[in-house]
Amino acid sequence: MNRKEFLSLVGIGASGVFVASCLSACKKENSNTIDFTLDLSSSANAVLTANGGYLISQGVIVAKTSAGDYIAVSAACTHEGVNVQFQSANNRFHCPAHGANFTTTGTVQNGPANSPLTKYNTSLSGNILRVYS
Repeated sequence: MNRKEFLSLVGIGASGVFVASCLSACKKENSNTIDFTLDLSSSANAVLTANGGYLISQGVIVAKTSAGDYIAVSAACTHEGVNVQFQSANNRFHCPAHGANFTTTGTVQNGPANSPLTKYNTSLSGNILRVYS
């Protein structure tokens, strides 16, 4: 192998490594992976022991409905990112900035938001509430 062939092969190999690293860096990671627990016996989470109570943790709004069910959706309104609030009397999530409303499953009821909130699963075991995707 002469010098020209060697440099050509090295260049092709380096290009392949460069392209592969760019593609793996550009790959979209799943930023919606959620898995955390809340100890309901902790005073920090006590609001979730009452029907209608809610809190925001790790970018997720967790609420206890008036029926006593736990629900969780992404906290940021899909319109401009303002944290939504849970309105137990209306059984919905409400954005105080521009008035968008979402169902308890995150579906848009009215705009200006036009994308749903991400819904997360919840499970209760004793005093430990797990929120996960």
